[in-house]
Amino acid sequence: MADLGNLSNTLKVLEKYNFNFQKKYGQNFLIDSNILESIADKAGITKDDCVLEIGPGIGTMTQYLCEKARFVIAVEIDKNLIPILNDTLSEYDNKTIINKDVLKVDINALCDEYNGGKPIKVVANLPYYITTPIIMGLFESHVPLDSITVMVQKEVADRMKVGPGTKDYGALSLAVQYYAHPETVLNVSANCFIPKPNVDSAVIKLTLHKDNPVSVRDEALMFALIRAAFNQRRKTLVNSISNAGLQGIAKENVVNALEKMELPQTIRGEALTLEQFARLSDLVK
Repeated sequence: MADLGNLSNTLKVLEKYNFNFQKKYGQNFLIDSNILESIADKAGITKDDCVLEIGPGIGTMTQYLCEKARFVIAVEIDKNLIPILNDTLSEYDNKTIINKDVLKVDINALCDEYNGGKPIKVVANLPYYITTPIIMGLFESHVPLDSITVMVQKEVADRMKVGPGTKDYGALSLAVQYYAHPETVLNVSANCFIPKPNVDSAVIKLTLHKDNPVSVRDEALMFALIRAAFNQRRKTLVNSISNAGLQGIAKENVVNALEKMELPQTIRGEALTLEQFARLSDLVK
């Protein structure tokens, strides 16, 4: 099978199927064999693994995954890519191609069907506008996951790793760090894609925690407080949360909780650690 990490092979496939890039799907295909090989390696794919690939495109990365994994589930939203994937992956019998929006797929059912309910590894080259909903959807649905290795805008990768007091620190940082250990494993130049995006990318590997790093009585409430804190990040935490209209959370609850935590009422959400948000959540409840 022709290696699609090679630009001329990719162009031949696109020409054969008269394929037009869809802006609404944020399509950018990788055209660098070394990067593709490196992503599969950094994701730690072995013959024991079942891999969920989100957004396989024309199958560029999928070919590398099929070579390394026991089985690959490729979920592609663009119906125009399905005949291309059936062609470029025709040599591999250890894959299934699903034409759906991954946010509407029952991934737990796929894990049961193809991996006996054991944890899967996720690999994805995501359009930047949908990175957060997909990653949060995977976390919050409590799908059995080993790791998520994902190509994202470099700034987004940085945001996932930072701590309190920095301008990039926010709800995404806290959510990722609650569920997983984030590590940037590769930086990727915009020149490695067709069409060329406007920004450089990074591959970040999120390795799921065996146990969450903090204990909290009500996970959903903690994340509601976190979202409220960062929706109005220039306001004090007390005002951000009381303006959010969270049911049963009055302003005095938040004031009292901060007093018990020996934190000033003027503090902003961006100053709190994950542990402090967990404690705040338990106290306001």
